[in-house]
Amino acid sequence: MDQDLVVRTQHGDQRAFEALALADSPRLHRVAYGILRDSESAEDATQRALVEIWRDVRRLRDPARYEAWSYRILVHACYREARQRRDLPRITDVPEPAAPGALAAFGQVDDRDQLERGFRQLSVEHRTVIVLRCLLDMPMEQVAETLGVAPGTVGSRLHRALQALRAALEKDARRVTRPGLQREAVR
Repeated sequence: MDQDLVVRTQHGDQRAFEALALADSPRLHRVAYGILRDSESAEDATQRALVEIWRDVRRLRDPARYEAWSYRILVHACYREARQRRDLPRITDVPEPAAPGALAAFGQVDDRDQLERGFRQLSVEHRTVIVLRCLLDMPMEQVAETLGVAPGTVGSRLHRALQALRAALEKDARRVTRPGLQREAVR
């Protein structure tokens, strides 16, 4: 992150903020999508976060901490967005492929879809800790700072989140492979 842009933004330089927002938007949107699992919701949360960043950047004491600070703002924006949109869309099943050579690729798509269905069943808090720790590969201490909790809390949340994901995947696998059924529609 260009600390000069952060410092200039802190001094009210709108062009510096525009450059910062342009550079930050893909990073923030990726994390928001990871948490919310819906592109429109992720876009809204990203925009909310950018507005809050512009409004509050003068309060940031250390420009070197901008990235962690911006993640914290984004996570809170995602939580607000999730509360407003309880009706996030669900994935529908992908039809069986016609070509025999596509079976291997279909298996990968099917696995990814099953993982996506399991991930969507998690709470926003559980998705958040998995995204920050596993997708962004943040150290536990940085995840704790981003979420405003103790590192031990992050560890227990991550453990519970992975247990819940494992349970959701096992439940989905049992439902899909019931005897006599090829696939059951996702409700």
